Amino acid sequence: MYSLTPTAVRLIDFYDDGEHARHFTFRLLNTASQTTKAQDNWMKAKTGQFFMLCLPSVGEAPFTFTQLPDQHGNFRALVRKIGSVTSALFELEAGQILGAKGPYGKGWPMDKVCNKRVLVVGGGCGLAPLVGVVNQLIEQQNYTQLMVVYGARNRQLKMLTPERRYWQQVIPVFNMIEDGNTEPGENESGGTPVDILPTVLGQFAQGPDVVLLAGPQAMMFAVAKYLVASGVSEQAIYLSIERRMHCGVRTCGHCYLKDKYVCSDGPTFRWDDLKQYIPAGP
Repeated sequence: MYSLTPTAVRLIDFYDDGEHARHFTFRLLNTASQTTKAQDNWMKAKTGQFFMLCLPSVGEAPFTFTQLPDQHGNFRALVRKIGSVTSALFELEAGQILGAKGPYGKGWPMDKVCNKRVLVVGGGCGLAPLVGVVNQLIEQQNYTQLMVVYGARNRQLKMLTPERRYWQQVIPVFNMIEDGNTEPGENESGGTPVDILPTVLGQFAQGPDVVLLAGPQAMMFAVAKYLVASGVSEQAIYLSIERRMHCGVRTCGHCYLKDKYVCSDGPTFRWDDLKQYIPAGP
């Protein structure tokens, strides 16, 4: 049973990360009104899950964890300024108290990812749901091969730069700039994630065992179809579909996909399952 009572959280810190995007750090508050069960649920959050951030007198919106709650209750999210809730959030100062509900949804299948050849592809702020996966694999060194492809429409829209710079010290990271305006010394190439896939696949010893995708739907579908045509199993490809989520607890119907709800049956889906619900196009 989902709890609809927000947990009190404090806005600890924030920093800008790309155009109209900002990283926020929150801390769970240990108040008398919050049960031990609620606190335990937050500490059991899994990478790929999301939470609902509640701004009093404004509304609430879903966001993916870029860092799961740690032993101090601190967690992070990347937020784009695109609506009333996010605009209000960008006006807040550190120290203010907000509400949060969650964690919600299905996370990435880490049991199928660890100790495997893994390809991660993210576009724009869509890389956010994948940050925890990459960090966990690198920190625990439990992968056979790990490569990251990141795509942005232009350099101004690049996000998660500190994370990508950290990753590329230990694993191959391919930064793709769609408009071709690349910067020397920034490990960038012109084009889309699909354009670099022949090079990336050629660097895997036997092809990737698992592929994780997040970002614009058109990009993910194009990458998935290319990979399948290149011999990657449909059952090895997972996507994060964060579309039209409103309540987070499968009651409002905004994220309904035939007989599925993105907020509870997702947001992570396997490609062979997902394509039954969303037309993949030509």
